[in-house]
Amino acid sequence: MANSEYEHALQHLREKHVRLTPQRKLILHYLINHHTHPSVEMIYADLKQEADNISMATIYNTINLLVEDQLVIELKNGDGSSHYDYFGHPHYHVVCDNCGLIQDVFDDHFAALTKDLQQITREKTNFMVNQSDIEVHGICPNCQKNWAWHRLNS
Repeated sequence: MANSEYEHALQHLREKHVRLTPQRKLILHYLINHHTHPSVEMIYADLKQEADNISMATIYNTINLLVEDQLVIELKNGDGSSHYDYFGHPHYHVVCDNCGLIQDVFDDHFAALTKDLQQITREKTNFMVNQSDIEVHGICPNCQKNWAWHRLNS
């Protein structure tokens, strides 16, 4: 599936006349295949081993281009950092308020929910809505276990 996603994303960029440099292709491929919601620093650390000609500036510029073309979304973390996610299949995110874990949630109802949310927003604000990103916050199972363990042993 990742390979067809990659080809689809490349075609999308070609249609927008985006120059597909080897570095841009590498970054796009990385984002499609890594569902870890990496930061620019994480992407750089992983890719500098594969491509010694890649720079932080190239990654920032490519990420900005992919966000602008709506292939990637930016997720602001509670600590002020930004993480990125390939958005080829619309989904929402659940964020742990304790450890910062971000997890994708795919659901058949997501498209209808987003459409309803955008319609309600238009009706109440007269905004011309072009995108919506949904985050649900809570405490992940691992942090819940750690909290329970600390309470038992305190």
